[in-house]
Amino acid sequence: MEMDIVDIERILPHRYPFLMVDRIIELEPGKRAVGIKNVTRNEPFFDGHFPGEPVMPGVLIMEAMAQVGGVLLLVTINEPGKLAMFGGADSVRFKRRVVPGDQLISEVRIEKIKGSMGRVIGETRVNGKLVARGIYSFALVDAQSVETAKRPAPVEMTE
Repeated sequence: MEMDIVDIERILPHRYPFLMVDRIIELEPGKRAVGIKNVTRNEPFFDGHFPGEPVMPGVLIMEAMAQVGGVLLLVTINEPGKLAMFGGADSVRFKRRVVPGDQLISEVRIEKIKGSMGRVIGETRVNGKLVARGIYSFALVDAQSVETAKRPAPVEMTE
């Protein structure tokens, strides 16, 4: 099974500039998913990371892996109206830099789903070479509960 950006946006709430998955090229619900992120010089983070020598921040490489994991978990549980909220990362390691023109290929596998929690193990590669790996945890929550969660009262301006 494959998914294009329209399919991905139906599952994940992320949008530009924070959507870090362009395509899902393999998807086996309950098992694994492989997603692609095409890294271009037009990414807004390259302007400051680092001027003259653009390098993709490691946290965004992690985010790309986590988003592929979120798609996998949400397709697996198949409960419309759920969100996969990133809960944590363990054993994350970075092996090489990612620069404009690279194509991230992130593969994630489900480690477990229990109740409203899920864990995936992920690896990201560029040209077949390992860039990063890690274990990612998620809370699988109702999207409506996130939208209606108690927020601070707006500050009123007085004259």
